[in-house]
Amino acid sequence: MSEKITIILCSDSHRTSDGLAYLKRTYPKADYFLHCGDSEFPKRTMEGFACVQGNNDGYGEYPMNLVLEIGEHKIYLSHGHRDMMFGHYEMIAAKAKAKGCDIACFGHSHVPYAGMVDGVVCLNPGSIWHNRDGSCPTYMIVTLDGKNVSWEKKEYKK
Repeated sequence: MSEKITIILCSDSHRTSDGLAYLKRTYPKADYFLHCGDSEFPKRTMEGFACVQGNNDGYGEYPMNLVLEIGEHKIYLSHGHRDMMFGHYEMIAAKAKAKGCDIACFGHSHVPYAGMVDGVVCLNPGSIWHNRDGSCPTYMIVTLDGKNVSWEKKEYKK
């Protein structure tokens, strides 16, 4: 029997720390905190988060992407600005597959998305600062239970 793993997934906080502090405070027992880029904070201030470089982050502070082995899964973490064009999720799914990953987590668009693309679970939590589709800021709770992956989009109300 596998143990459930909880991941808090966020992106595009753009130099606002309230949402990030909220996540750490609200989910103290989460196993992982992943940030898909555009924090605009120095790496030293993002303690506890696995982070990648967004198009607004200081170059050299973060890697362009990460491959994380968590439970029975490999997760491709990227901002997405170099891995796809808006709405063309097959591009980021292909990048994830090329690295042996079955999950791709990304941001950049400020619009939440969750779906299966060519066998890859593709997750964009939207922005915890400001979504471009007019919805409230969002993040996701991702649960890994053995080979199963589930997710829940959550609103962050400032």
